[in-house]
Amino acid sequence: MSRAVMDFQMLADGDRVMVCVSGGKDSYTMLDRLRDLQRRAPIRFELIVVNIDQGHPGYPADRLRGYMRDEAYDFTMIEEDTYAIVTSKIAAGKTYCSLCSRLRRGILYRVAKEMRCTKIALGHHRDDILQTLLLNLFFAGKLAAMPPKLMAQDGHIVIRPLAYCAEEDIAAYARHKAFPILPCDLCGSQDNLQRKIVGQMINDLASKHPDIKSVMLAATQNVVASHLLDKDLWSSLGLEAARELENDGLLRPDALVRLSGPFAEG
Repeated sequence: MSRAVMDFQMLADGDRVMVCVSGGKDSYTMLDRLRDLQRRAPIRFELIVVNIDQGHPGYPADRLRGYMRDEAYDFTMIEEDTYAIVTSKIAAGKTYCSLCSRLRRGILYRVAKEMRCTKIALGHHRDDILQTLLLNLFFAGKLAAMPPKLMAQDGHIVIRPLAYCAEEDIAAYARHKAFPILPCDLCGSQDNLQRKIVGQMINDLASKHPDIKSVMLAATQNVVASHLLDKDLWSSLGLEAARELENDGLLRPDALVRLSGPFAEG
């Protein structure tokens, strides 16, 4: 996580970071590691922890409140009944993600402005980024993943400190720390999500090719723009023709170790 923060200059001296905690393993881990980084970093930054109670029936809000109180975090729970909106607008059997995420994002941006936060930290990790890459490729017709640092349309800066972190490592760390995980009874309860399908596809490939997730992440850092078919990109780069690559563009074994190695280190 520290490497990602440094590579993309996610934090600056004096930052007031709104850490968005859903109650899942990813956001708990991000918060825990940001607090540790806060203690060690040569800069000073604040952590303001926020959770949105979206009105899910039986949402165990007290469990999260108790954890935040015991750990002495600066914590605020925002109560917004987006559950009723989503379930009334989306037909049964359809996925809720798009509308739910838009509503949640709008709330977070508003709260960040009210709390005078300079950054918004989200818990997306390496596997989320790879899934988004394939979702865009297969269903949106574009080559794009999740940026580790994003300037939103309204000026908010969104950071993803776990961008290099593997989901299996996060899961193991969450079990070790015994975080009080809260279930998701809306998006997480749906089995027909394209993201879940794509995630399973990647996991199936990883079962046969263990390094494939590291290679995919390396690909997002090793873009050969001239070998894509975006004519506007060619024009902006002043290209008349692409140059031939060694080995027809295939990654050599020694290059694979060099590219994937940093992500496997402790």
